[in-house]
Amino acid sequence: MSAEIVPLRPRDSAPSLAPIMALTASGMNAVNAVILERMQSEIPLIPALAGHLIAGGGKRMRPMLTLAGAALCDYTGTRHHKLAAAVEFIHTATLLHDDVVDGSELRRGKAAANLIFGNPATVLVGDFLFTRSFELMVEDGSLRVLKILSGASSIISEGEVDQLTAARQIDTSEEHYLKIIGAKTAALFAAATRIAAVVAEKGEAEERALDAYGRNLGVAFQLVDDAMDYDSDAGEMGKGQGDDFREGKMTLPVILAYARGDESERTFWRQAISGHRNRDEDLAHAVSLIARHDAVSATRERARHYASRAIDAIAGFPHSEAHAAMIEAAEFAVSRRA
Repeated sequence: MSAEIVPLRPRDSAPSLAPIMALTASGMNAVNAVILERMQSEIPLIPALAGHLIAGGGKRMRPMLTLAGAALCDYTGTRHHKLAAAVEFIHTATLLHDDVVDGSELRRGKAAANLIFGNPATVLVGDFLFTRSFELMVEDGSLRVLKILSGASSIISEGEVDQLTAARQIDTSEEHYLKIIGAKTAALFAAATRIAAVVAEKGEAEERALDAYGRNLGVAFQLVDDAMDYDSDAGEMGKGQGDDFREGKMTLPVILAYARGDESERTFWRQAISGHRNRDEDLAHAVSLIARHDAVSATRERARHYASRAIDAIAGFPHSEAHAAMIEAAEFAVSRRA
């Protein structure tokens, strides 16, 4: 596999998810059928709460990556349908838990499940979805797949705890931040893509390549998410603008603005991140400081670097519809505003 970083190419039109969605459309129908079947329960609250989030939209990037990776590896079976559903259940469970931890009010443009159903029910349904994901892994029968997805689940949990302990810690470094998002976001992207090589019975080189693609794409995706908290409105993001700011999260735009600011600006950031300045006017001031120091632009530039690394990771695969779709998915991830 090539180690050269391929720069993102200029495009005549904005990149989109259309190619990867077209590539995986048939498979996603099968995945969605598994999701709908396995989220059912004799306890009515479970499908009601799970359906509130699962049916609420979202790009379904992670299961699409499993299907696209399988296409890249010329796999023609159906094992990956259940595994892609398992990936989506893991992701949905983490979102439910995150919204409780963060006290979120919006998710995908709708009221967060915890506001409608309460925190205890939201946590427990998240647990239910985790168990469903492991049932699907066991049914697949591959210890290799089970190791990859269960390992990713463990890493995600560690990343979430790490982020929790880093909240309101103004001295959080860029290195620590990248470690957090590498765990809480990129680990599942990597696992979702890597298992495609396993089901296709490819070798270690292909596994590592797809892992690197997913991991770098996941970092790029999260960097853009964190940038959008300071340069997009709630309608674009599907969550409340400034949520990260009010929760005291040390994301890269804040880390860079703090590092580049003068002492008066740093005093503001110390007060804001500690929770003493979180009014609307404080958010507006934070946005102005981040803009002054080009912190969002720098964050998006780093995202483009990781997207380039993702594209380079699959350079060794033959050119195909799947290859082109995965390249454009990486380009879309860093160009999006929502």
